[in-house]
Formats: sequence, structure tokens, C-alpha cells
Amino acid sequence: MQKIILPAPENIHPFNEPARDLRIQNKPLWLIHRDVLAPYTDREREVLPGEPLSDFSGSAIVYRENLFFDPAFIQAFLDEARKRDHPSRAALSANDLAFREHALPLSYSYEKQGDYYLADLWFYPDGLSEDVRPLVIDLLPREVGYYHVPTYMATESGDLTFQVPLRSIIAIDSWAHIFIADVVFGLFTRGARFEDRLDRDPFFKLGVLARAMYEGKQVLECSAVVKIGRNCVIDPTAIIHGPTTIGDNVTIGAGAVIENCIIGDNVNVSQGCQLMLSVVGDGAFLPFRASMFMTTFMDNSMVAQNTCLQMCVIGRNTFIGAGSTFTDFNLIPTPLKALDAGGELLDANRPVLGGCVGHNCRLGSGMIFFPARTIESDVVLVASPDRRVITKDLRYEDSDHHRFDFADLHKRLYPRPGEREHETW
Repeated sequence: MQKIILPAPENIHPFNEPARDLRIQNKPLWLIHRDVLAPYTDREREVLPGEPLSDFSGSAIVYRENLFFDPAFIQAFLDEARKRDHPSRAALSANDLAFREHALPLSYSYEKQGDYYLADLWFYPDGLSEDVRPLVIDLLPREVGYYHVPTYMATESGDLTFQVPLRSIIAIDSWAHIFIADVVFGLFTRGARFEDRLDRDPFFKLGVLARAMYEGKQVLECSAVVKIGRNCVIDPTAIIHGPTTIGDNVTIGAGAVIENCIIGDNVNVSQGCQLMLSVVGDGAFLPFRASMFMTTFMDNSMVAQNTCLQMCVIGRNTFIGAGSTFTDFNLIPTPLKALDAGGELLDANRPVLGGCVGHNCRLGSGMIFFPARTIESDVVLVASPDRRVITKDLRYEDSDHHRFDFADLHKRLYPRPGEREHETW
């Protein structure tokens, strides 16, 4: 079977980069597509922007390159599609709680048809055909609480919850969808699948218990749920709970606490760092007492000591200064709004949500960022009385480096479409 890739050239704000090049679960989205579809396909073809989908022979899976999906969803979709004698297009029910609560807000990629939404994913059993019919796939959501808080922050029960799917699919149309794909449809889903398998498979449960007893560890600390790469240096006082994946050449210092995370290669986690439900990209550096909760931290970035990131998305090659705080909750419980693809503020459907920083940014120390604010790629913010509290979305034109005589030392690497600076050779 071949795979046919439809273009999605639109840049995702504030990164100024297409979704296919952004990292989800510490992999570029295009690489996730390749890995997930590798068991089913043996060749591929990319359709150029503006080019129509031409005829082809044999079976094919067709998808748009801004779509994130996991192996469980693809397996369910292909299993059901192959039972039919006509082409199928993936569809999600409007009553599917995981889709409605997390994937649909801020999106534009889905096509509404009655009580369901069509995703940009097709299966053709025998060449191109116009007789395409929707195939609704249940994401199998389950409600999972992640905070128990005072009732003025949440529902009457005081619980903040996610609708966690056992099968994941989401179109990356906004930076908030990266947060959903990494945390809710990624790390939470991995944990939910682990618990589901424990409930269904008694031999798997016994195997995990036996491994923990053999290693002399608690169940969540044994090698069945904590995967560690090569050449890692981990202080014996560090606490690591699974499901957690740690890459190669990682250093973890004394007193660090890591719970249900993905840690990339060549990462340095220093003393006293707190990481929970977060994705840390390759080459990242976290000095002592840096904290992350439900945060995406892309490759080669650094967050300095005593800084707290909650429910944030941070781009690559970015520095965040010491003692900064990204808040995630409006004190007066008004709906949190985030920028959509058209630059309009829309309801994010989240009671709590942190901020987003693009690529190649430099943020000074001791700053406070209001919830759901964005900092565009290539921005420099110097700590000052005027810049102590960030209350609005900031674009490249707002960067502090423009007022310095040496502004040319900070290169603009991620311009908007049509704004690429003239290159000298």
C-alpha cells in the first residue's frame, strides 16, 4: 500500500513554521507519520501545494500533513475500512467527548457533516474514487482528573479533568493543539493504555509485579514502566516514576523528580528539578530547581533556575530566564482565549492553560506571563519595569532587541511568510 501526503503549508503561530516540522512527543510530525504508517505502507508520494490529487492504482492511505494520529487510531481505522467495498474517510462524532472537548476548539481542518466531523484521512482500497463514505471511529475517551482544587477554579466537585482517548487523532491548527497532542492525547493516553492493559491482561500485570520484585523497586519505578537509554548518568536520589521514557546520554541530578515524561537525548536535568507529564526535547538544559508541569519543551532550549512552566509549549533554541512564571488561571473565572490560525482570539475551552513561546527566543529573568499569551519566534524580552508582566501576545515587532545598536547580532530565523529577510552571499 502507498501513502499519499497532502500539503498543509500554513504556518502555526507563534512558531512561523508548518505543523509537519513541529515536534510532537519529541519527534517532528512528519517522522511520526512515517513511523506510524511504516507497518502498512511501502512507498509514498507527496502532493505539491495547489496540485490536485491525481489517479493512482492499488490501495492507498491519504492524509494531510498537519494531522497527528497514533498507531491505535490508524489500526482501528484501517481494520474497519478494509471491511468495506468502497473508500472511507475518517470521521469523529460530535458526541465523542475527547474530540469535542480537546480537538475541536480552535480548529479549522475538520469538515462538519451532520452529527460528525470529517478529518483529512482517507483509505482507498483500489485507486482513486469519488464514492467516499465517512467512517466514524470512536476515540474511546475516559475521564481522568489531574487536579483537585477549590471549587471556584473548577466544577462543583473541585476536579479539573481531561477526556483522555485510547485512540488519538488531532489536526494541529493551533499551538494549543500541540499541548493537547503531547499531554492529553500523548502522555495521558499512554498512561490510560497502561492501566487498561493491567485491567485486561492478568499475565501482563503479573509480569510487571515480578519485574518490580526482582529489581527491588516499586512498581512505577521498575524497568517495565521506566525506559532508560544508553550512557545515562542518574543520581540515586532522583525519583523517576513511569510510564517514562528517557533517551541516550541524559544526566539527571540529585533530588530531581520525574513522573510520566518523555525525555529526549543529550538532556541535562539538574538538581532539584520537578518534571511531571512533560515532554523535554533533545539537547535541552534544565538548571537546578526548574519546574515543568504538562509542558512541551522543544529541542536545544534552556529554562533557568526557579522558573515554573505550567501547561506551556516552548519552541526550539529558546532561553527562558531565572525566576519567571507562566500563569495558567484567570483570577476572575472568565473563559481563557487563545489565538486561532487567523489571528483571532477564540475560546480555548480550557479552565487552565499556560503560554506559548516560539523558536529562537530570549526571555529575561523574573517575568510573569498571563495565561494563554504567545511570544512569536525570534523575540527578545529584556527584564525591565516595562516588561515585568506580559499581559498581551507579543510579535516580532515588539521585540526589545530592535532598540539596541547591536540588534543585528540576533538573527531572525523564523520570519512570517513573505517576510523572509534578504540573504547576503
